[in-house]
Amino acid sequence: MVMSIVGIYTLFVLLTIYISVMQIGYVNQAKRGKAVLLSESEFIKAGNYAIAKEKMSIASTFVEYIAFLFWVGFGIKFLESSFSFESEALLSVSVVMGFLVINSLVSLPFGYYEKFVLDTKFGFNKSTMKQWVKDTLISFAMTLLFGSLVVWGVYAIISSFTLWWLWSFLFIFGVVVLINMLFPTFRALFFDKLTPLQNEELDAQIKELMDRTGFVSSGVFMSDASKRDARLNAYFGGLGKTKRVVLFDTLIEKLTTKELLAVLGHELGHFAHGDIYKNIAMVGAMLFGMFALFGNLPSSLYVELGIKEAPYAIMILLLLFMPVLGFLMMPLMGIVSRHNEYAADRMGSELGGAAGAIELANALTKLVNENKSFPLSHPLYIFFHYTHPPVLERLKELGVALDGVDKSALGAACQADI
Repeated sequence: MVMSIVGIYTLFVLLTIYISVMQIGYVNQAKRGKAVLLSESEFIKAGNYAIAKEKMSIASTFVEYIAFLFWVGFGIKFLESSFSFESEALLSVSVVMGFLVINSLVSLPFGYYEKFVLDTKFGFNKSTMKQWVKDTLISFAMTLLFGSLVVWGVYAIISSFTLWWLWSFLFIFGVVVLINMLFPTFRALFFDKLTPLQNEELDAQIKELMDRTGFVSSGVFMSDASKRDARLNAYFGGLGKTKRVVLFDTLIEKLTTKELLAVLGHELGHFAHGDIYKNIAMVGAMLFGMFALFGNLPSSLYVELGIKEAPYAIMILLLLFMPVLGFLMMPLMGIVSRHNEYAADRMGSELGGAAGAIELANALTKLVNENKSFPLSHPLYIFFHYTHPPVLERLKELGVALDGVDKSALGAACQADI
C-alpha cells in the first residue's frame, strides 16, 4: 500500500516536471520567432522570465518530492515521537502544525528567490527586505493561530463521529466560505493599505456600472500594491455585505478610465453569472472527494507506515496528497473557468457600449505588456495550468483583429490575470 501511494505521487511529480520541460522548450523556440503582442525586446524578456519561473518550479517540485519521501518514510514518526502531551487534542495540533511549519521553512527559500532574484531582475519587485520579512512573519503567525484552530476542529470531529470525514468536509468547506468573506478585511488589516477611491468622477462611473448589474458593495477602494509589486491587478473581494471593489494603484496609473471600466465590467460579469459561487462549489466538490477518499483508507496503510491511525496522521496524509488531487482536478476546473472568462468578457464589452470590446482588448493587451506575460504557451501547459483563456483567443472572441498577429498561434497564447 505504501509503495502504491509513493508510486502515485512519483507519477504526479514526473508529469508535473514533464509539462514544465515541454513549456520551457516551447517558449525557448517561440521567443526566437515573431514577436506577438509585445515589442521584440519585451517579447524576449517575457520569454526569459517564463523560462526562469518554470525552472524554479521544477526545482521546487523536486524539493517537495524529497520532502514527501521524508514524511512518508520517517517524518511523521519523527513528529509523533517528538511530542509527549497527555492531551490527544494538543498532541494532534502540535504534530500537524509542526508538519506545516517545517514545510513552510522548506519552501521559504523559493519565496525569497522569486521575490528578490527573479522579480527584481525583471522589474516587478518593489518590496524591501524589511517589508518581506514583516509580511512573512505575519503570514506565519496567522497560519499558526488559525491553522491550530482548524486542526483542533477537525480533531474534535474525528474523535466524535463515526462518519467523521463527511462532517470534516462540511467544517472545512465552511472555513473556505468564511475565508472568502473575510479575505478583503484581513488583507486590508495586515498587508495592503486600502483607501476609498479619491477620484470622484471615476468613483461615480464605477458605481453607475455596478448599479446596472445590481452589484452592491461596501465601497470602491484603492490598494497601495505598488509598494510590493509593479504588476497590474484588481479584484472584487468578499461575499454578501462584505463585497468590495479593490483596484491596485498600478492599475489606475497604467489604464485609461474607459479601459479600467472595461476591466471592471468583466469582473461584474463574473458577479452577474454567479461565477464566484460556481468556483466555491467546484472547490467543495474537490474537498468532498479528498475527505471521502482519506476517510476510508485501510488501517493496513498506517501499520505499514509504522504510525498510529490517529487524527493527526490522517490530516497529514490528506495534506500531503492534496496537491495530487488538486492537479487532477485542475483540467476540469480550468475548462469551466475559461468558459466563465469568455462569458465575463462578453458582458464587459457589452457594458462598455459600442467601443466596449476595443477598450477591453486594449486593457488586456496592456496587462500582457505590463505583467510581462509571454504570449505563447504549450497546449499541454494550457490544459493543466490555465484558469483564463489565452489572451489572443479572448481578443478573437471579442472580434478584435490585431495587425501582425500570427493567427496560427491563437490556440496557444498567454492568459491575463484579469
